[in-house]
Amino acid sequence: MLRYLTAGESHGPQLTAIIEGMPAGIGLDAEDIDRELARRQQGYGRGGRMKIEQDQVEILSGVRWGKTLASPITLAVKNRDWENWTTRMSPLAEHIDPSIAITRPRPGHSDLPGALKYNHGDIRNILERSSARETAVRVAVGAVAKSMLRQFGITIGGVVSELGGISAVCPEGSFEKLWELAARSELFCCDADAEVRMKSLIDDAKNEGDTVGGVVEVHVIGLPPGLGSYVQWDRKLDARLAMALMSIQAIKGVEVGMGFETARNPGSRVHDEIFYDASRCGVGAMSSYYRNTNNAGGIEGGMSNGEPIVLRAAMKPIPTLYKPLRSVDMSTHQPFEAAIERSDACAVPAALVVAEAVVAVEIANAFLEKFGGDSLSEIRRNYDGYLEQIRHA
Repeated sequence: MLRYLTAGESHGPQLTAIIEGMPAGIGLDAEDIDRELARRQQGYGRGGRMKIEQDQVEILSGVRWGKTLASPITLAVKNRDWENWTTRMSPLAEHIDPSIAITRPRPGHSDLPGALKYNHGDIRNILERSSARETAVRVAVGAVAKSMLRQFGITIGGVVSELGGISAVCPEGSFEKLWELAARSELFCCDADAEVRMKSLIDDAKNEGDTVGGVVEVHVIGLPPGLGSYVQWDRKLDARLAMALMSIQAIKGVEVGMGFETARNPGSRVHDEIFYDASRCGVGAMSSYYRNTNNAGGIEGGMSNGEPIVLRAAMKPIPTLYKPLRSVDMSTHQPFEAAIERSDACAVPAALVVAEAVVAVEIANAFLEKFGGDSLSEIRRNYDGYLEQIRHA
């Protein structure tokens, strides 16, 4: 079982993750992780925090000479802004300062329910952990998972498919081609014309003190059939992926494949017909079975079916607005405009990188459940044996 925990506050000294269950022998390079961290900080419409933080990972345990050891891996990402918060975020009681308490919850944030749940009079205690800054170290964890999956020819990427109601029309071609186009875009968009309109929308929102949401699309290619299971509700791969995506701050909806469009079409237009060609395995295919469509998004009955996995996640506009919404001061119960924290006008491109990361972790976990072993070589033997089995099915 692959699992991880994260710790740290937005303006604390660092963000930390501990990964357990990664097998021995996986090549791991801090530069690969740093590239993913840099992608997360990109994107048109980002705010001032990205000018402060230049995220880099420190690998503190579980790796020796570039290879995983199978012991817990500890990752740390320093917060450079910590030097400006050493007193305000101090763990020492001697630095208590009630005068800086935040008592005006922001609509759309964790502020009010968190303060009520944990009985905090200072909302700073909520927003520091609930902040999307936490996703930096989750991206680092996802980069480790991606490194493992690449050993087996499984790759993960994605695009921003919609922003503020403007949809991208991606050209025909492979997913890798779409990823290349997205990598050249400030919005990770594969449609240059749509990108121009998206940027204009972000500029307008920023000038008005407003924010913009959108939809990210994640693809997993090279995955064999049979990951996940139908036998119990909590083993279904699509359910686990949906939970992972919904765990990202500001994500409010998830689709698999055709998604909600399946409810608007008859079954004859939804379900992917099955074909068989014995010659496919001779040219590198995992199985002789194939589909001409992929409306299921690569998952049927809670299991991967051998087609690319296609997921979409809807991100709401960031709720921190420079034209604050109305709220109520928790200390006086009087109406006020909500408190303002430094924010982005649009963080949809960053959400794509985080979405890829959490998907990578869930796919890696499902892969290890199916082909588990303590070392890369043992897993490879198990995987090769399974591929041989399904080639003759």
